[in-house]
Formats: sequence, structure tokens, C-alpha cells
Amino acid sequence: MTLSRRDLEEGRMREVYIEALAEGHALTDEQLSESLTKTLNAKPKGAGWWVFAYGSLLWNPLFPFAESKRASVHGLHRRFCLLSLASRGTPDAPGLVLGLDRGGSCRGVAYRLPAPLAMDELHLLWRREMVTGAYSPRWLHVDCDGRAQIALGFVVRRDHAQYTPKLTIDEQADVIARASGAFGSSADYLERTRVSLATHGIVDLYLERLAARVAARTLVADTPIEVHVATSVSAANEAGD
Repeated sequence: MTLSRRDLEEGRMREVYIEALAEGHALTDEQLSESLTKTLNAKPKGAGWWVFAYGSLLWNPLFPFAESKRASVHGLHRRFCLLSLASRGTPDAPGLVLGLDRGGSCRGVAYRLPAPLAMDELHLLWRREMVTGAYSPRWLHVDCDGRAQIALGFVVRRDHAQYTPKLTIDEQADVIARASGAFGSSADYLERTRVSLATHGIVDLYLERLAARVAARTLVADTPIEVHVATSVSAANEAGD
């Protein structure tokens, strides 16, 4: 089941984490409101209501927008560096979702919220992105097809318990190929992100390489294993390649 707007309106995202873990793992409405207020107080003068999308917000924003543009941010890059313990995985078999981590650059899409709706939509966005406090909301300087904008982006918190920066691309593929949670599989999350970027004319080589590895693991998992007792020596040699 893909995350829906009603899930956010009814607090389902938070309930999913409480059911999977415990009360303390999901921020309360008061904590979410405090975080949003702090972020709004730091909003640069003259900045609009742009949101920088680099992961699931690309293909499932769940908010109305007045405008969208391809955008890039420097000093941060997209990476599967955040464990998902409920939405795209479980505590016993965690999944992975994307975060913006320091270094490099990232291409995505900037959405402009309609000003009259911005506050209400940000409250729902906080219920989604800030449910466990794993991100640090920041006002980022982004390049929208050559024009400078300031956009709200969610940067991974390196001090958060779910932050996992040291997985190799093959280890990431191992996790993504098998993990699934309340709102779908990690593999589905990856594929939807990759395809959405492509529809905006953006090819992320890291995601392409990762998707190829996940597909290979899925193919192996779906292939019946044949046992040939008479050719055990040959099989052993192949296993050593």
C-alpha cells in the first residue's frame, strides 16, 4: 500500500511507527509543530514556498503545487543511507530510504506550494518527513534551470539512530532487494524514484547501478535451483568464480 494523503491527515504514518517500534520512536504532534515553527522562523527573507524533492516526493508528493522545475543542489548528494523500520522495512528486516547527505551534488525537482495553502501543506509534510526526526529541514540554495531559488529540503541527520552511511552499493542492494514495510518495498521505492527522475530528464548513475544490482538479486531469488549430483565438481568450480 502506497502512502496516501489520508494516511497523513489521519496520522497513519505515526501509527505505523508506533506499532512497529514504540511510542518514543515517533514525534508527537507538539514536537512536530515545534520543529515546523523553528524551521519557519529560519526562513530567509524573500524566500518562496519551494520544496526540493529528491526521493519519494518526486513521484508521490501528496501536496498541490503551483509550479515545478528541475533543480540541483550542491554540497549534498542523494544516498540510501537511512534505515526504514516501518514504512519500507521492519525492525527485523530493515529497509532503506534516501537521504540528502553531505558532499557532492544532487539533481531533483523543486515544487512551489501555492502561498495560501503553504502552511496547511507543510503541517502534513512534517507528519510525513519528520515522523521520526531523522531529517533536518533546511532552506537550501538550489539552481532551477539556471535561476537561483531557496527551497526547503530534508537533509539526513548524521546523529540519528537510523543513519547508516557505510553500506557499500552491493550491501545496499542486498537490503533493498528483500525489504518491505507498511507502505511497500524498498525496491519499489528505488524504482519509482529512478523512473520519476528519468521522466524529468535526469539520469542518476548511482541509482541506475543500484537498480541493476537489485534486479539481478531479484532474478536470482525467483529462479528455481537445480541440483545436479553428477556434476558436483563442475558446480564447485563455478561457485569459486
